[in-house]
Amino acid sequence: MKPTLLVLAAGMGSRYGGLKQLDKLGPQGQTIMDYSIYDALKAGFGKVVFVIRRDFEDQFRKEVLSKYEGFIPVEVVFQDKDDLPEPYVCPTDRTRPWGTNHAVMAGRNVIKEPFAVINSDDFYGFDAFRTLAEYLSKLSLSHKGRYCMVAFQVGNTMSPNGYVSRGVCSVEDDGRLKKIIERTKIQYSHDGDIVFGGEEGASVVLTPDTPVSMNFWGFTPDYFDYSSREFNRFLTKYHDRNDKEFFIPSVVDKLIGGGDATVDVLTTDSQWFGVTYPGDRQGVVERLAFLHNEGFYPDNMFS
Repeated sequence: MKPTLLVLAAGMGSRYGGLKQLDKLGPQGQTIMDYSIYDALKAGFGKVVFVIRRDFEDQFRKEVLSKYEGFIPVEVVFQDKDDLPEPYVCPTDRTRPWGTNHAVMAGRNVIKEPFAVINSDDFYGFDAFRTLAEYLSKLSLSHKGRYCMVAFQVGNTMSPNGYVSRGVCSVEDDGRLKKIIERTKIQYSHDGDIVFGGEEGASVVLTPDTPVSMNFWGFTPDYFDYSSREFNRFLTKYHDRNDKEFFIPSVVDKLIGGGDATVDVLTTDSQWFGVTYPGDRQGVVERLAFLHNEGFYPDNMFS
């Protein structure tokens, strides 16, 4: 059974200043998603599902989906802030969807096989896709609560242009995830340390080799059932809070803590990079040009 790739592409790009999932960063105008799809296809994924917003569906189909025709089956699903279970109704003043795990749930009706989750604006590298595909291809639908993630070192995922959000991980000696906490404002201090704000306001320092999640997960379809349960619990507490989001790391951490799931932490030789702020763009353009010049990617990736 070939795994499916679920691409989270509904972000609004508020810090970037536009739809970075459609930004042409490669030498021939490739988006970062193009590299992910190319690597996933090469690694053995059998289908791609994109989670987008309805307000740019036409542009997305024209600029993105059309180029993959004939290479890999694709589907589109929508993240909508009004997609809530009864009896909940989205507050009228909420302007954005409910977070990354809410986006994952948008794929619940079209994904019936083991699947990977990625961000549309992160470059993960072929080895990361190969590693995850090999793990998922060994699973069947009878494997429930057996998940995985590819971890990256936080020092290799920072932006010099502002704070970033990362799932900070604690890993057991046997390579399984012990705990993960979503930290939404990790940044460099004036002294050059990597820090985030702690519970009482004091800065907490992370060593550069601290493993973090870049939303590169592997799940079996039962994850949708667990997500629905946890989303109901989340909404019971926070349905009227515009500042609250339903994050993947938060759900995974609850499943680990409750004994519902285990998560194997996979390692990779790939180097992550991505765009969060406008100032990150030029560095990504240069790195992609280098990868083409070194022969890692062909000029015409889908032709």
